[in-house]
Amino acid sequence: MSNNESFIDEVSEAVRQDRLYAMFRKYGWIAILAVVVIVGGAAWREYSLARDTANARAEGDAILAAMEKTTPEERQAAFDAMPAGRNGAVVAELLAASVDVGAGDLEGAATRLEAIAADPLMPQIYRDLATLKAVMTRGTSMEPTARIAALQPVAVAGRPFRLLANEQIALAQLDAGDSESAIATLNAIVEDAEVSQSLRDRAMKLIVALGGSLAGAAQ
Repeated sequence: MSNNESFIDEVSEAVRQDRLYAMFRKYGWIAILAVVVIVGGAAWREYSLARDTANARAEGDAILAAMEKTTPEERQAAFDAMPAGRNGAVVAELLAASVDVGAGDLEGAATRLEAIAADPLMPQIYRDLATLKAVMTRGTSMEPTARIAALQPVAVAGRPFRLLANEQIALAQLDAGDSESAIATLNAIVEDAEVSQSLRDRAMKLIVALGGSLAGAAQ
């Protein structure tokens, strides 16, 4: 009886092995493909990270080299020579606009900034910053209503430069002769939980200068 049981066990084991080999021959390529995909994906990820790091380092070095040029013209030429379509190129264009401002070319600076702001492929944070800087660069040469309209999308909740945009909106409201709206905008800045101390101080001083009250403002 014991020998029979042993024989049955051996036969069952052989059958299981045959079935296992048959399944492996039929479906084994799937497992091999999965391994290849996983290993290949990991290798590509590492390559992509190394490539992006190298590109970012090269862009940073190019920006630093441009900033170290002696004259504004040389700095501007170096910034303009950077390839477009990368984050480093956007930063370079923002810095190039600053060079334009320093050289007194406000129209050139504003044009650069407005081109960044209008590019739908640019990250939103760069577009918002470019919009804010463009409005500030044009200043009173731009109609108050146009300044307010340009800044309103930047001033909505959740945008990183919303409080600075609201400060500029208040100045535009003041230029338009609407001091009441300007004071209300400034008070909203003062009461905002995320406002910096320097911006709060500027807003409070302007409110006082306009004869307004700091209703509910933190002192």
